[in-house]
Amino acid sequence: MPRQPKWEVNDRLIRALRREPVDATPVWFMRQAGRSLPRYRESRAEQGMFEIIRDPERAAEITAMPLEYYPVDACVLYNDLSTPFFGAGLDVTLVPGVGPVVDRPIERPGDVDRFQPFDVRAAFPYIYEQIRILKARLEVPVIAFVGAPFTLCSYLLRPQGGKSREVEGLKAFIFRDPAAWDRLAGYWADHLAEFGIAQHEAGAAAIQLFDSWAGALSPQDYERYILPYNRRMLDRLKAAGVPTIHFATGNPALLPLIAEAGGDGIGVDWRVPIDAAWDAIGHDRAIQGNLDPASMLAGREVALAKARDVLERVGGRPGHIFNVGHGILPGTDPEVIRAVVEAVHAFG
Repeated sequence: MPRQPKWEVNDRLIRALRREPVDATPVWFMRQAGRSLPRYRESRAEQGMFEIIRDPERAAEITAMPLEYYPVDACVLYNDLSTPFFGAGLDVTLVPGVGPVVDRPIERPGDVDRFQPFDVRAAFPYIYEQIRILKARLEVPVIAFVGAPFTLCSYLLRPQGGKSREVEGLKAFIFRDPAAWDRLAGYWADHLAEFGIAQHEAGAAAIQLFDSWAGALSPQDYERYILPYNRRMLDRLKAAGVPTIHFATGNPALLPLIAEAGGDGIGVDWRVPIDAAWDAIGHDRAIQGNLDPASMLAGREVALAKARDVLERVGGRPGHIFNVGHGILPGTDPEVIRAVVEAVHAFG
């Protein structure tokens, strides 16, 4: 008889994505295996992130590290959104305060055509090995992730020395030459969808699509330039049987369009109350969110009060995954995070 995957011992997150009843609200946090954990800071003292990612055993240890501090219901893979650039032949450096910097950024429309197709399964064996290690060891599911074309390409077109969130150059490129954008976004939509499928095949229980900088766009521009490529990715993942969470931040006016693009669950940030956000995306979807991560910097009592407000607005409706609105902030006390996790599990 085949051995049951260990993550099925705790299937709250997958049940919530299907909007099924759960014994307690599932909770995990973006960036939970990050700078808020003392052991993580020690791990990064000697090696860079990409060096660790290419060591599946060390990367798996970091992915599982949050479970030593708080009983979350999923672990998010130790990886970076920019990792797929290596498959396309680019070199990437993580610059503090800036983010991923590529060696050959796009400077003109013709640069788009230098990208050649590549095999995502051959390009990232260390990612799939990390997932297999975790699946064999953990009793919670592993969430893997990919970037959406707009957010990923914000690293390819940016002001010299600019931060990834400074997307004016990318927006200007899209508006000036939508045909070049179609080729670029289509290229990445296809490769990233396949990367998500490959991670699921390796054992990831769900894939989160990050479109972290989509909030910089108006609804009209999102609908024209972003939605078709995100939907292309999410439709492909759905056809492959991959559970998905579609996450974007920064602009509540986009929520109906984000939901239209697809995803079993929609991740929302703190800029809109979660009950209003669920009304906007539709109750035929699960929802993920939406504690303001700054509330946990304010201390235990503030964080618990804010968490309770989120849960009361949800009102016990099936399909809620508790999370922060984007990611745990550096300097957050792990004891405060633990108190929030325990309170979410105990609520109701």
